[in-house]
Amino acid sequence: MSVNDPLPWIDGVCALIRQAVDRGVPVIGHCLGGQLISKALGGQVTGNAAKEIGWGEALAEDHDVARHWLGDFAGHRGTVFQWHGETFSIPPGATRLFSNAYCANQMYALGPHLGMQCHVEMTPEMIATWCDQWAEEAAAVADQPSVQTPDEMNGQVGERLPAMRALSDQLYSVWIRGLAR
Repeated sequence: MSVNDPLPWIDGVCALIRQAVDRGVPVIGHCLGGQLISKALGGQVTGNAAKEIGWGEALAEDHDVARHWLGDFAGHRGTVFQWHGETFSIPPGATRLFSNAYCANQMYALGPHLGMQCHVEMTPEMIATWCDQWAEEAAAVADQPSVQTPDEMNGQVGERLPAMRALSDQLYSVWIRGLAR
């Protein structure tokens, strides 16, 4: 699914996002959610040069906004999970937090709002389910260096999940603090 698809609910969700942002209510989006936030706030969603499927790393920016959101991750690599073929532009006024060689815009922040192309919320069960449901999609592009097989993804859960959990704890802790008023 794409935010560019003619689905009847997309405009309503984008309006809700704009309303929340206008009211200062923190918004967070993963993958399609990050794309919806970007579109709602004036960004564009387009095809990415390569599909990204599976475990990967993203390089964190090192500036004041990144240090606020990422803490000790700023300026370093973070472990993330991917399953996308599109990407968003950074919406006006937002700041990029993460990028990688396959997708320049992995994560951005705009005040208390956080948009992600990558996933940091994954559980072993989610990974197993996605690998079962979408194995054919991964197999169709398995020759790309940005794609892993379901066996590789599932096989790396034990070694990669703790690092991703540390990153998600950092991000969600900052986002949650934005909820307090």
